[in-house]
Amino acid sequence: MRNILVDIKTNESKADFTSRRNLLKWGLVSLGTLALTTVPTIVTAQSRSRIKTLSFNANDIGILNFALLLEELEAAFYAGVVNSRKISNGKELEYMRALGAQEAAHVKFLREVLGRNALFKTSDLSFNSSGLAALMTDRNTILNTAIALEDVGVHAYNGAGTSLTNPTYLLAAGSIVSVEARHAAGVRALLGRSTTELDSERSVSDADLVASLNPVKGRAYDELYTPEQIIEIVGSLKILNNPIDGALVA
Repeated sequence: MRNILVDIKTNESKADFTSRRNLLKWGLVSLGTLALTTVPTIVTAQSRSRIKTLSFNANDIGILNFALLLEELEAAFYAGVVNSRKISNGKELEYMRALGAQEAAHVKFLREVLGRNALFKTSDLSFNSSGLAALMTDRNTILNTAIALEDVGVHAYNGAGTSLTNPTYLLAAGSIVSVEARHAAGVRALLGRSTTELDSERSVSDADLVASLNPVKGRAYDELYTPEQIIEIVGSLKILNNPIDGALVA
């Protein structure tokens, strides 16, 4: 498994593709009211001595709650980006704000779908402020981290889709995964990179992919990652303090 933090640093590009043509292509111009939607405030490290352990069972409820956690991480990251003032280009900042608003909308949507089956509250999450700060040192680090998080979301939703049996939950996941992919493509365009994930950029190598989940591989497909693989990737970013356990990630 590759270290995401190392990849974020080595993939930094000096290219600045914020031309009007690229902004128009990826919807950065005239984003409308969505771009102005307030993004959630970062939840800093909890003051209480005990941090909640997040447990996910290997069932539909566990899977959708796991998806909810990923959306919470993305929403918190983009909120931090907006507040960091490290993105100086106005249109790029507007885009980061729009992505954060959409991730916050995903959180709200999944919580509505789960209802009382939501296993944790946003206030239960303890974010590592120093870990988040390390991902927001400059524009390129921010954009590469955004790509990493969005790619993780795509691979996670695709991997979870094979196990979901509740059609409502499956529809909820399916309605989000394509948006995550568009987010990743749009941010890649800002860095002048290929808008599809290169095999060399994947966090999980071909050798570590579960064959039964990935009968075909390559740029024409989005590989399916297991929850265990997703947890390892997320852990390498050092964003979350909460311990994670349960049959889903065992």
